[in-house]
Order: sequence, then C-alpha cells, then structure tokens
Amino acid sequence: MKSGAKKMKFSIKCLLFLLLMLFSGVVDAQQGQVSGHVYDQSNGKYLTDVSIVVDSLQGSTTNNRGYYEIVLDSGNYTLRFSFMGYKKFTKKIHIYPGDKLLLDVRLRPLAINLNPAVISAGLFSQKLSRVSISMSVIKPGFIESRNTRNMASAINQIPGIDVLDGQASIRGGGGYSYGAGSRVLMLLDGLPLITADADEIKWNFLPIENIAQVEIIKGASSALYGSSALNGVINLRTIWPGIKPKTTLIMYSGLYDYPERRQLAWWWNTRPMFSGIRFSHSRKINNLDLVLGGDAYSNTGYREKNYEQHIRFNVKLRYRSKKVQGLTYALETNVQVQKTSDFFLWQNADSGAFMQQQVGITPAKGFRLMVDPRIQYFDKHNNKHSLLTRFYKVRNSFNLNPDKNNGSDLYYGEYRFYRNFNNKLHLTAGVTAMYGQTKAALYGNHSNVNYAVFTQIDGNIHQKLSLSAGLRAEYYSIDNANEKTSAVMRLGLNYKLAKFTFIRASFGQGYRYPSIAEKFTATSVGAINIFPNPKLKSETGWNSEIGLRQGYRIGGVSGYVDAAAFWSEYNNMIEFTFGIYKPDSVRIPTLRDIGFKSLNVGKARITGVDISISGAGKIGEMPLKFFIGYTYMNPIDLSADTLKNNILKYRYRHEVKGDVQLSHRMFSTGLSMVYRSFMERIDKAFEEKILGQEILPGLKEYRLKYDKGAFVFDFRFSYRLSPETKLSLIVKNLFNKEYMGRPGDIRPPRSVSLQFLMQL
Repeated sequence: MKSGAKKMKFSIKCLLFLLLMLFSGVVDAQQGQVSGHVYDQSNGKYLTDVSIVVDSLQGSTTNNRGYYEIVLDSGNYTLRFSFMGYKKFTKKIHIYPGDKLLLDVRLRPLAINLNPAVISAGLFSQKLSRVSISMSVIKPGFIESRNTRNMASAINQIPGIDVLDGQASIRGGGGYSYGAGSRVLMLLDGLPLITADADEIKWNFLPIENIAQVEIIKGASSALYGSSALNGVINLRTIWPGIKPKTTLIMYSGLYDYPERRQLAWWWNTRPMFSGIRFSHSRKINNLDLVLGGDAYSNTGYREKNYEQHIRFNVKLRYRSKKVQGLTYALETNVQVQKTSDFFLWQNADSGAFMQQQVGITPAKGFRLMVDPRIQYFDKHNNKHSLLTRFYKVRNSFNLNPDKNNGSDLYYGEYRFYRNFNNKLHLTAGVTAMYGQTKAALYGNHSNVNYAVFTQIDGNIHQKLSLSAGLRAEYYSIDNANEKTSAVMRLGLNYKLAKFTFIRASFGQGYRYPSIAEKFTATSVGAINIFPNPKLKSETGWNSEIGLRQGYRIGGVSGYVDAAAFWSEYNNMIEFTFGIYKPDSVRIPTLRDIGFKSLNVGKARITGVDISISGAGKIGEMPLKFFIGYTYMNPIDLSADTLKNNILKYRYRHEVKGDVQLSHRMFSTGLSMVYRSFMERIDKAFEEKILGQEILPGLKEYRLKYDKGAFVFDFRFSYRLSPETKLSLIVKNLFNKEYMGRPGDIRPPRSVSLQFLMQL
C-alpha cells in the first residue's frame, strides 16, 4: 500500500515536471532575440556604449566589443541606434517565435563632429555638450597638421591652459615651480602619468603618434582623480585598431631662422636644425588587437648647449577571450631613452640671451619605462569591471653633476566598477593604491604611499536635466610620516534649455599633496639656492563655474559658442618663495643662505571668464574649420602684504588663442594665433641684485622694454600628393616675434619645416 502511494507521488512529480518543461518551452517558443555588432562605417571600429532603444520602451547598449543582444516577444518592433557624433540609425524588424535575428549595424560619423564623445568627466561616454564642467578636446589631426613635436606644444594652443617651461596651468591655477609639483594631473589612458618623486609631467614621453583624443577638464577634479587634479586634468587616450589595418608615417625636418635681434644668433653661419620621424600601426589579428608606435627626434637647439635627442617605442595589445564573453586582457608599454641639456640661466639680456652661464649647463641621460597590464570584464548584467595597473620608471643621470642623479619607481593599481541603468543612471566606483620609491642624490631616498576610494553618480533626471555627484576619500604619507587624509566632493548639473542650448554649473573640491622634490630638494644652480622644507603641508581648494554652450548655424557654417565664469579658492597654496633661510646657528647670512624654498604662502583666489567660438562647414565648396577663445584671469594672492601688485606670480591676465583652416581640393592652408598679456609679477630675486650679484643679468631692463603682450602666429600649407600622401610646409612664429616665457627664457625665433605624411 505504502509502495503504491510512493509510486503515485513519483508519477505526479514527473507529470508536473513535464508540464513545467512544456510550459517553459511554450513561453520560450513565443520569444526570440536580435543581436549583432555596431561598427563605425568609416573605419570599421567597434563602437562601445551605443544606445539601442526598442519602441521607446526597452533599451540596451553595446559592450566593449560593440556587441548587443536583446530578447523580445514575437511581434513587430522599431530599433533605434544612437551614438554621440554619429548619424542615428533606425531599423524595423519582425521577431518570430524562437527566432535568432542577426543585425549588424554600421553607423555613419557626422561630417565634422563639434560635439564629440568624452569619457574623462565621468569615466563613461557622454556628449561634450552634456557634461557639467568645462572641457576641451584635441583631435589627432590638430597635432599632425601643425607638426607638433610634443604634447606641451599642442596644449599651449588651447584656450585657458598654458605650459610654462614644463609646468601646466589651467585658468591661472599654476605658476612656475622649477619643475617640482603640478596642480594639473596628466593621465595616459585614464591612469596618472606623473613621476613618483616630483609629480612631474614628462611631455616628450607621451605617445603623440598614437593619439585617439586628448580631453582637458578645466576645474578641480580631485573627487574622481585625486591629488594633483586640484586645477584640472589632461587625459591622453590612445587608439585601438579598426577592422582594417592602418599605418601612418610622418617624417619632418626644419631649421631655425635668425632672430629679429641678430646679435642673439650665437651660431653665426650654421643654423640650428631639428628633424624627426614617427609611425603608428594598428591591426586586428583574430581576437587580438595590436598597436605599434615609435618616435625618433633630434633638435640641436636655438640656444647654446640646449639640445634634445630621444627614441621612443610603444606597444599595445588587447586580447578578447574566446571562452568568456566580455572578458579582455590588455598590455600597454612605452619605453624611451634620451640625451638632453636644458637651458636655465642666460649670460645676459643682450648678445648672451641664447647662451648659458657655465654653472647652468646640465647635460643628462634619461630612461623612461611604462608597463600597463589591464583586465576588463562585462558580466551577464552588463556591469563593467576594470582592473588597471601601471609601473612607471624614470632615471636621470648627469655626468658633469652626479650629485643631481635621481630615479623613481611608481606602482599604481586601480579597480573600477561601472553600471549603466537604462541610460538614466551611471554609477562609477573604485579603489586605488599607489606606492612610490625614490633614490636621488638630489633629495635623498624616500617612499610614499597613497590609498583612495571614490564614487560618482551621473543621472539623467529627464531628457533635459542631468546631475552629477562625486565623493572621494584619500590617505597619503611619505616615509610613513606626515600622514594626511582628505575627503572631497563634486556636484554638477547640465540643463538643456533648447535644442542647441545647454547651461551647466559645477562645484568641486580639490587638494594636492606636496611632492618629495618640493619637501626635500637641496641644491644650487649658480647663484640660485634651493632649500628643503620637510614641514610643507598639503594645499586644498575649490572651484566653481557656471557656463553656457550655444549651438548656431550661419549659412553653411555651424558650431558652438561656449562661455563660462569661474571662481577658484586655494588654501595653504604652495609657492617657491625667495628669502633668507639661514640656520639658527648663523648670525649673519651670506649668499649660501639666500635662495628659494617651497612654502605654504596662504590663500589665493582666481576669478575670470573663458569664452570660445568654434565652427565648421563650407564657404562655397571649400571646407572650413576654426576656433577662437579668450580667457580673462584675475589671480590674486590674498596673503600679500599690500593690495598693490598682489597678482600671483608667473600668471597672465589676458589670453587669446585661435586657429583657422581652409581647404580646396588637394590644397589646405591654416593660421594659428596665440596672445598672452605681460607677465606682471615674477620673483624679485630675478630682477634685483642680491649682495651685489645678479642671477639673470639685464632681466629688469629687458622687462621694462618688453612690457607688452605678444601676438605669435604660425602658418601652414599642405598639398595632398595622393589619397595616401601629403606634403606640408609649417612656419612657426611667422613674424619672428621676440617674446619670453618664464624669466630668462626667450622663446624660439621663426622656424620653417617640411613634413611628409603617408597613411596606408
């Protein structure tokens, strides 16, 4: 009896299981799926984060391989594919029960994209017009057409940002600190690329041959990027290959003309020359992406014993797993060797302005190595997990001054999590860890560590309003001492007032830990002494802005007008300050006790406006591209003893930068312009005698004579020999204007170069 009951129960369970399987099969049979890849029509590259909307109700996005997959009930649907900078694509489909429809889509890029996609503002792709903070974008064509030889030269053409003898400054946030410390964080493919010892940007190490896009954030960005982003961020993103292999080769050679004042030309009859060659190659090999790049450069220099020679080579690899969908492994490496001799102290302001004081000649050999292993994974819920690591080694050796030898190793790791909630909410979170090790005769042996956690949420409240909020907590110490914990936040909004009208506002806090070089450097260059300050404190601050981006169309030309008003405050601002720094045991100071030291000078405020106009289109049948920008800055030292001449050192109040390019058939011509007003305030030590000795002889009289700003123009002309080749003539400083950067640094006279470009 019991046995029969057990059999009956077993039979009922089997029947229920079969009915359940049958029911689920019927349900599955009523559904189907559509899937495929989305490509760039022009180059065959996968497009990531393309938005796919089904009948305005259901949506999805493509993953890092440009792949999407949507399960639908049987019926008729309309799919809409949209991506920033590309023409929207609409497709009507019918799904049959059990159907597996393959739909690959190739989106056509807009003819000229003045509203490109950027990722640096929130670590996800969004339109430039929809971000809540001011940003500028540099495309590879901008660099190639001007025969730009390093990234600093390209940056100097962008409104609102300057590089003064290697020191980057956005909207007057930084001055000149003799190569130590930076309030602008340099990123390469999203990770910091500043040295562990001096927080210095090595501009000639950046792989300009493989640039996909350079994104510049103007304003405090520490909530997302940490220390050194107090003033802003520069993110250089490198290329990945499209479906078709691509090779680019650029060769160039040029010479410097005689300066306007012939007595400066110490070289007499032999004009200094420069030349270089760089290449880039990218291709797909099954599931492997390969990018190669290289650069060789030689410049004898227009100033005596001021030269540069380097060779750089880089490789990028990315492998898409065949076994695990959404999993990729990547490795990026960049290596460079170089010989350089910098210029610091002129002999005098007249015939010796291009000749060095013997004590300042510092020939050096350098080695740089960067290795980036990375892993990225899109899980089944379309969450993005990224593990990003970097090793960065720098070595500098000075044969004539071995007491200045230095080297540093930086180990960096970052885990990022990203989730897109139906294109309504974007969540980014992560943790970072950094360890730096420095060995230097110049400032001793030290180690520093840094840990941080961060998160940022970007939400589209509705079609017109988007909000952004970020938070970061960070710990930092040098030699297990001077421990410091910082917490900062950022808030921003963007409102679409009309079809082509966007209003934005942002507030961001920032901070910067002092570098090892600023705290411990003890050295001298001629009469200039630099003293250590182990008690140097971190500087903090905040930045706020309100901006308007307005689109326009006039005839065949369209573009944007962008205007922003900004306000920045800094506390414990670090400045190199001249003074008498004698030991307590010394009663009467001597020249040995006079020099520069990094000090927390107090509070500073920078206010101003930033206005730019960009456009593209056609005049008749001739393509036209242009931009012009004006920046006004009022950088005030709030700790100054007097309200007179209280402008922060090494800043400009006014800047105008612009560029225009016009093409006709196989010809193209362009003109660039940069204007900077007079640098009103510098260290008095450079202008006055110190115990009867001048550091830079004649500088005071020179600045009294050249007390106006300078307009500098560059001209270019190119002819396309074939669809694959182009020959260009580039003239920099067209009118041979004499102007100065930092004190004692007269910028290059006119130079003329020829460039040959080939793309296959």
